[in-house]
Amino acid sequence: MAAPTLIQTFLRQITYGGNDGIITTFAIVAGFAGAQAEGVAEVGAVAVLIFGMANLIADGFSMGLGEFLSDRSTRALWRGRAARIDRQSARETQTDLAAALMTEGLSPEAAARAAEAIATSPALARDMTLRYRDNAETPHGAPPALRGLVTFASFLAFGLIPILPFFLAPDHPSTPWVSAAATLLALALLGLLRWRATRESAARAVGETLILGALCAALAFGAGNIVAGLG
Repeated sequence: MAAPTLIQTFLRQITYGGNDGIITTFAIVAGFAGAQAEGVAEVGAVAVLIFGMANLIADGFSMGLGEFLSDRSTRALWRGRAARIDRQSARETQTDLAAALMTEGLSPEAAARAAEAIATSPALARDMTLRYRDNAETPHGAPPALRGLVTFASFLAFGLIPILPFFLAPDHPSTPWVSAAATLLALALLGLLRWRATRESAARAVGETLILGALCAALAFGAGNIVAGLG
């Protein structure tokens, strides 16, 4: 079996960070556009840049830190459960594994034979018991700090796209629409990365990303419209 690519290894972090970065920063643009639609002229492009960049850095760091702490917690939980299994006798672990395999559809006889064979490797028996009995995620792969860094970088890279037009042409009346088009492009790119990693239907990978992103943008536009109307 071929080794996973870099995108496959960090697909969760790239998708999680990138999608949230795009939607979070475009929500500011959409809210600004909604406020403008209500005639709130005081809300300018400079405000979009200030709030957009502040949000990009703060939320990106928060996302990366959240991924780091979540992964650290998952690994700590797994180590604690693994230590308890390691203190059991081989017979107890084999019995637990056989019971877990029966819940996966094996007959008692087949589960007992499989557990007996797997028990010849204590580490494998422990890992499979954790997976099938406790539904615990085995903490293999990249270290938590690297996963957090990829989440942060993905948030920044994708989240910058919606506000980039405001750096290039802050006062142009069509800049919010250019931002919207850039956002759709960023979402499509994220969907293509997902398709490249999973090889699922390209239409589904891109379509789901675009639809969910457009829905979030519409909610942000509506919120900006409503809040501006209260003023």
